[in-house]
Amino acid sequence: MTELDSRYPEKNVTPKEAVEKIKNGSCVFIGTGCGEPQQLIRSMVENRSIQDIVIYQMLSSTLSDYVNEEDFIDRFSLKLFFISPYMRQAAFEGKIDYLPVYLSQIPELFYSQQVSLDVALVQVSPPDSHGFCSLGISVDITLAGVQMAKTVIAQVNPRMPITYGESHIHVDDIDYLVYHEEPLVEFIPATKNQAVVKRIAHYVNQLVDDEATLQVGFGHLPDAILPYLNGKQDLGIHTQVITNGMLPLLEQKVITNTKKTLLRNRVVTSLCMGSETLYNYVDNNPLFYFRSSEYVSDPNVIARNDNLISLSSALEVDLTGQVCSDSKGYLFYSGIGDQVDFTRGSKMAKNGFSIIALPSTAENGKVSRIVSHLSEGAGIATTRGDVDVVVTEYGIAELHGKGIYQRVMELTQIAHPDFRETLIEEAKKRHYIFADQVPPSRQDLIFLDNYKSYLDLPNGKFMEFRPLLSSDEFAVRNFFYSLRDQSIYYRFFQPKRVFKREMIQKQWAKVDYRKNMSIVGLAQRGKHKEIVAIGSYYGEENSDHAEVAFLVREDYQGMGICSYLLDILEEIAKGNKYRAFTATVIYENAPMLHVFKKKYPNMESNIHGNEIEITMRF
Repeated sequence: MTELDSRYPEKNVTPKEAVEKIKNGSCVFIGTGCGEPQQLIRSMVENRSIQDIVIYQMLSSTLSDYVNEEDFIDRFSLKLFFISPYMRQAAFEGKIDYLPVYLSQIPELFYSQQVSLDVALVQVSPPDSHGFCSLGISVDITLAGVQMAKTVIAQVNPRMPITYGESHIHVDDIDYLVYHEEPLVEFIPATKNQAVVKRIAHYVNQLVDDEATLQVGFGHLPDAILPYLNGKQDLGIHTQVITNGMLPLLEQKVITNTKKTLLRNRVVTSLCMGSETLYNYVDNNPLFYFRSSEYVSDPNVIARNDNLISLSSALEVDLTGQVCSDSKGYLFYSGIGDQVDFTRGSKMAKNGFSIIALPSTAENGKVSRIVSHLSEGAGIATTRGDVDVVVTEYGIAELHGKGIYQRVMELTQIAHPDFRETLIEEAKKRHYIFADQVPPSRQDLIFLDNYKSYLDLPNGKFMEFRPLLSSDEFAVRNFFYSLRDQSIYYRFFQPKRVFKREMIQKQWAKVDYRKNMSIVGLAQRGKHKEIVAIGSYYGEENSDHAEVAFLVREDYQGMGICSYLLDILEEIAKGNKYRAFTATVIYENAPMLHVFKKKYPNMESNIHGNEIEITMRF
């Protein structure tokens, strides 16, 4: 117990005296999460004369110690904006009233008095020499609650960090001060399947460029992914919550905030949830700039951050791209939070986008999280029109701007291999895809990441190379139709003008990534990439030879792309026990012949009319 501050004798009261100010029938706001005033909560609940209280809170912890008491729900009505893990079972049992409101809009409920507050119970740092107390690690919706409550009771705890930004309230705005020192609530999510986390992080790492500004959503998975970004440079943070996962990146100077376009050199946030080590790091640290949720989570504010990447998690994603993140069927599990705020804000930002990350399965692999349709009763947090990118441990699905057909193929491709065929069959029943659609390979294709590479081009740009995937069907079609007649003739030996879906589907459906392989070259076009080159080899039956062929769009020819693809394919082919390439080339196709001759000066050639058959031994 700390000594009472002698400067404010008229405000100093004991916890018991403070809660006696709460009248029966009051609407009480309680500060958020790890910043909640634990002693005040305990005193209120243990005072049996306090009855018929409506409590508004987000991320409740201490109340979980009482919610199962026999008379608790007779005395208190809990209205929570977000269901913490501590309160999940109580929510399942109907002991909580969940309020599904976007985080950025909750303060307005208080300001407009749609939710009228009689009392606010909050926790603050001791008053400074000017009488200002810090709300510390809980500014979010707490600031609005303090400003709009008729009576403000503050637990003064010297362990509450002092934070910078708009995080202070003056003693004049506090009616009662309760001096009580105790450790803050700590919140360290349990480490789940680390192997799955590592693989998801592997793919997220590919999406996050140096100098990006990150938002990291609630939940163990986004937090667990963060340490795997330790190879990045000059990342920035604009996020609702600061967690322990950020500490290594801050200490290693991976997060510098020097390239941000909004509040440069500052971590912008609303609350902090983690360990005492994290709270000590935040304390009196001007690197951190705390603002309320209506600012931090406002999509229009978020959009002022160039290169903003939003990273959040989900419980389910259906094949059309609908995301459920707050309920398991009819059971409310967490909350809407700020996922939609940041999904939309990131989409409005220059070069911004959002990532939904989730494991491919639940219940020890028995249930797919990529589903043909959301579970009955499941809530749609992020609509199919808002979703950008979905990541599981099996890869990346880029959904923005794509039709249902492509979304089905992208999402099935990153579902667990055991569920891919079933998902394709369900999609056929719903007429999302063609009846003869071939399902993606059941292989675990993470090894294909070893075949990804980049080539600097003479024009100052670069090209990305990776294996052809089932979801590339539409992009391959567009590639073929972008080619001139001569290029088509050189590749197919006939003037081909129609590239039917069946033909293109067969091309990737036959790829097993060992006996045959196709590598695509992708060039950046605005925010998206398009296929501008394809190189393939096809294993010959009962032979250690494979036939090789290439196509490069005309505006990218003469840049060394075919030679680079040939090098890649040879390395892959050798690893799969092939010893030579064969090729058939139209006699007039001098550039292709030159590529082969340059790499294989001792190649064997046989001329048959207008065609040259070539054998190239490794």
